[in-house]
Amino acid sequence: MSKVIEVVESLATPIVNELNLELVDIEYVKEGKSWFLRVFIDKENGVDIEECGLVSERLSEKLDELDPIPYNYFLEVSSPGAERPLKKEKDFEKAIGKNVFIKTYEPIDGEKAFEGVLKGFDGETVTVDMKIKTRTKTVEIPYAKVASARLAVTFS
Repeated sequence: MSKVIEVVESLATPIVNELNLELVDIEYVKEGKSWFLRVFIDKENGVDIEECGLVSERLSEKLDELDPIPYNYFLEVSSPGAERPLKKEKDFEKAIGKNVFIKTYEPIDGEKAFEGVLKGFDGETVTVDMKIKTRTKTVEIPYAKVASARLAVTFS
C-alpha cells in the first residue's frame, strides 16, 4: 500500500505544484469491497471544486498511463477540510497558534490524547497549551512520539 502512495505522490506533486496548490495527504484504503484513492489538496484560502476537478482529471490521466494500482478503485480529490491533518514538520509550523488534537504512540504524563493551542514546534518538541477547567497546562510532546495530529474545530 505504501508503494501505491509513493507512486501517486510522485505523479500528483508536479500537478499540484503547477497549479500553485499543496499536496496535503494521500490515502489508499479498502472500504467494504471497494478501494479508494483519496488525494487531499489545499491552498491558502482553500480549494474550490474546479481545482479539485482539474487535479482529478490530470492525475487520472497519469494513473491510466502508468497503471500502478492492481485493483479497481475510486479516485477522490478534495480539500482536507477544517480538521486538516498535520503530517509534516511544516504543517506543525503553520499551525502554531491554532487549536490542535494530537494522539501519541505512548502515554505522556499518563495521557495519549491532547487537545489545545499549539504554542510551539522546534522540530523535536511540540508544545501545546491545554485548558483544564480554569487553568492552562503546558504539555511538551516529543515529535517522534506523535502518532497522529490534526487541526481541531472548537465551538465557543
